[in-house]
Amino acid sequence: MSESPVSSCPIPLEDVARFPRPGTAAPVGFRFRPGSSLLCYLDHPGGDLAQRLAAIDVESGERSVLAEPPGATDERALSLEEQLRRERLRQRAVGITSYAWSDDGARALVPLAGGVFVLDEPGAALREVVPAADRPAMDATFAPGGARIAFVRDAEVYVVPTAGGDPVQVTRGARGTGRTNGLAEYVAQEEMARYRGFWWSPDGAQIAFEEADETHIPVYRIVHQGKDAVGAGAEEDHRYPFAGAANARVRLGVVPADGASDAVWMDLGDDEDVYLARVAWFPDGTLAAVLLNREQSAVRLLRCDPATGATTELLHETSDVWINLHNAFRPLKHGASGDEGGFLWASERTGFRHLDVRARDGSLLRVLTAGDWQVDALSSIDEENGVVYFTGTRDGATERHLYAVPLAGGDVRRLTPERGTHAVAIDGAHRWFVDRHSAIDHPPSVIVRRLPGGDVACTVHETDDPRIAALGLEPPELVTLESRDGETLHGALYRPPQGAGPWPVIVSVYGGPHAQRVVDAWDMTVDMRAQSLRRRGHVVFVLDNRGSARRGLAFEGAIRWNMGDIEVRDQVDGVRWLAAQGIGDAARVGIYGWSYGGYMALMCLARAPETFHAAVAGAPVTHWDGYDTCYTERYMGAPQENPEGYARSAVMAHVDGLRGRLMLVHGLIDENVHFRHTARLLNALIRARKRYELLLFPDERHMPRGEADRVYLEERIHDFLTAAPA
Repeated sequence: MSESPVSSCPIPLEDVARFPRPGTAAPVGFRFRPGSSLLCYLDHPGGDLAQRLAAIDVESGERSVLAEPPGATDERALSLEEQLRRERLRQRAVGITSYAWSDDGARALVPLAGGVFVLDEPGAALREVVPAADRPAMDATFAPGGARIAFVRDAEVYVVPTAGGDPVQVTRGARGTGRTNGLAEYVAQEEMARYRGFWWSPDGAQIAFEEADETHIPVYRIVHQGKDAVGAGAEEDHRYPFAGAANARVRLGVVPADGASDAVWMDLGDDEDVYLARVAWFPDGTLAAVLLNREQSAVRLLRCDPATGATTELLHETSDVWINLHNAFRPLKHGASGDEGGFLWASERTGFRHLDVRARDGSLLRVLTAGDWQVDALSSIDEENGVVYFTGTRDGATERHLYAVPLAGGDVRRLTPERGTHAVAIDGAHRWFVDRHSAIDHPPSVIVRRLPGGDVACTVHETDDPRIAALGLEPPELVTLESRDGETLHGALYRPPQGAGPWPVIVSVYGGPHAQRVVDAWDMTVDMRAQSLRRRGHVVFVLDNRGSARRGLAFEGAIRWNMGDIEVRDQVDGVRWLAAQGIGDAARVGIYGWSYGGYMALMCLARAPETFHAAVAGAPVTHWDGYDTCYTERYMGAPQENPEGYARSAVMAHVDGLRGRLMLVHGLIDENVHFRHTARLLNALIRARKRYELLLFPDERHMPRGEADRVYLEERIHDFLTAAPA
């Protein structure tokens, strides 16, 4: 790595804490306006977090602004429901954060500040269709044809004419009971990536919806201890489903979109303790429901008759590890090679997620992809030309590319040429696709490519952020190493600009399942805390231990029923590798992480005190019996089934091993990893007479959002990790 005066200077902590990161204010939310060459997106004209709706004509290159957010864009003014939803979505942007075109392309739907707005034509003022009220309008969605809009308010589903008028309530029975109609329950949003709770039928005549009943789940109260006032507005009650305890009871119903009659309830089977994972409509007007058993070892796909509620099982898969949910179920409208009425499905029965074509009755017709790599996502299906587009890891687990494969079966073809990570959006008519590309040495660019070949049609965005040069950001080195038992692990290395090593080591860790940190993407280069710490003379190391995502079920499943064990061994092997290369000083090793990374920082300090000498643990899980059902039981089973595993995987079981310095960080209104986790650990530390530092943020949830809080957090973390050993 080259040394320069700029790349040797300390990075101001205000720049470490600032969002968006250098070079990352690139457009997002790409959608082609149906029936046109207009590509729409959300951009950041001020280089901050405020977004507007803009567009470029792919044919002419002409750019335009379609809509600006009216009024202030401060998330603190949002309702509690909207703030919590933003937490589930990990959303930081403000202003216009989502939009959707009607399927005829005539108008766009723009939810804003609890109300529903419509853009009648590009550049026109947004027209308010549903005014904001005490209870926000949630999940607004166009009906097929675009003449009506459905949304959820105060636990019920409503439909309103797009032209304006009085909303009609179409579901009943939830308001005032503690139940909700049309909203995804907590674990569906947080752990299953299902954020919607109602679905329009293809003809717009009916709406399928979820009824979620959480009234039997005990209330967990969070008090805003930092508020000046007490009582109303300073307390939150959440019905949080702790591992091994009750889940929400969920039903799937169908109602006419005019609200003229009561719901017909689908027969989802005798076992009520299941997860409603996915819902979609078949083109013939029947309903598809994907169910996951409580143990998450079996998944079923049902075809439901909306008129009677009767169901037929189309598919039933089991796993000895766990079922990874996906969004690759896609009904086929026309079919090819005799699969009329069938569907696409993704399966991990080989140990890696791959695409199948299934017949109408669910039987396997053919396998489209195979090998020791995985399909990440199904991007689109061009039935007319018989092509399936998907993203995946065929060219390496640290990259992501777009591929095409014939629907009838055949060779897989790569469409994205540049090394690195590609996120794509495909035109509904399959004329173009958007390619948002980055690599560790390439900040995000956005180009439009033509299908089927991938030739460049136009450039939407090239990063021109002066902060990259001003801060002297250098990409990390991507490395591979072998664990003590021969497993290949991927890492990223941020060397200091001065000296030749060995340097003191700081490990940046997440380490949890369903996540991957070491990728060939710009996000690694703008890990600003790592960049700042390397400037201060520390080598920063990131390692994806076993349990991490995108390496197949065997790699992920190594943590099954025994968290905080093999992950720690892999992280120890990473430090040993650094020392063996002459890069790291094994006598000076710190570690930091957040959430699962906070848990890992604690477990490394406690279970490997000979390797790790200081740790910062942010919002850590400390005992898995205090986390939610869906996430925890997927990996650990229920506490009743695996009591030894829960006891062994708790930080408190290893407190006696702590010898190094420890800083604990937590937001007091964290509704995801409750402060209770840290409080329980504090009791154990006190009983064991172990020293610790405690940093609390009274007004923050799972991740600090306030800029002043983030700057202060960086000051404390930097001071702690760079302090000379005691």
